[in-house]
Amino acid sequence: MSKEKVLLIGGGGHCHSVIDVLEQENKYKIMGIIDKPELKGKKILGYEVIGSDDDLQTIFQNCKNAVITIGHIQSNKIRVQLFQKLKEIGFSLPIVISPIAYVSKYAQIGEGSIVMHHALVNANAKIGVNCIINSKALVEHDVIIEDNCHIATASVVNGGVTVKVNTFYGSNAVSKQDVEIQGFVKAGSILK
Repeated sequence: MSKEKVLLIGGGGHCHSVIDVLEQENKYKIMGIIDKPELKGKKILGYEVIGSDDDLQTIFQNCKNAVITIGHIQSNKIRVQLFQKLKEIGFSLPIVISPIAYVSKYAQIGEGSIVMHHALVNANAKIGVNCIINSKALVEHDVIIEDNCHIATASVVNGGVTVKVNTFYGSNAVSKQDVEIQGFVKAGSILK
């Protein structure tokens, strides 16, 4: 059975990690990468930059799936805009889950979200659309992570927490249970 093609949107550091997850997951064939026009023809981990945002409409004729491979550190504005643009064109944004992550069968994950290597998403957790659950992040039971959030590496979101839309939750941040979190949470924070 041949694998469906997928287009990667953005060729930076987060793209490198997503390529690794997609290769391990082995569900999709990476068609190529979309980046700046001047990078066309460049290879990223063996995959070619085949166009820029201006080419999305044309590429859609040959590839219906796209994964946003731009991270969310200073702002998620570009990720949000790309998500909307891709949906308007008609792209499907698959949920990507590393085979070496654990996602409870009782958890829900929204369209276009990715769960990276060694992350753990526990029972009854709800993750919105266009989210990054990064490597070794722990999302405990009954957590709600709203749309367009980035839960960074090795962070802990304890039970019953709500992470509001567009939040960046930094590496090694830890929350107590049953709190609401919004905005930019710097690395190493302890949220009470």
